[in-house]
Amino acid sequence: MPKILVVDDDPDFVESTRLILEPNGYEVISAANSDEGLQKLEEEKPDLVILDVIMSTVLDGLSMSQQMQQAPAFRKVPILMVTSIANTDYAALFPTDEYVNIDGFLSKPISSEQLLSHVKRLIG
Repeated sequence: MPKILVVDDDPDFVESTRLILEPNGYEVISAANSDEGLQKLEEEKPDLVILDVIMSTVLDGLSMSQQMQQAPAFRKVPILMVTSIANTDYAALFPTDEYVNIDGFLSKPISSEQLLSHVKRLIG
């Protein structure tokens, strides 16, 4: 069963994501911020990370994706960024002129079909 780590500080998003993914054959584990996410990444070795941007800090998720890119053990783990940053005052802080280490991007709110389509594309 493919394992997915959901890193998001919104418990409702984490639970709704779990309710979509688990019946479709995915194991879901979660973390509320990048520090906890990196720890779970080390412990659980997930096949995919679904990552929010704004958590403990404004660009917390972006920081985690950069740390994953720098760690050889996690460099190849796909990242699906799912965020509402585009609908906030922080949108201008998200880098658009540099490489961001992600494999997919969705703006919240998302449908179950969007989520499953991206997950299947990234890990089957």
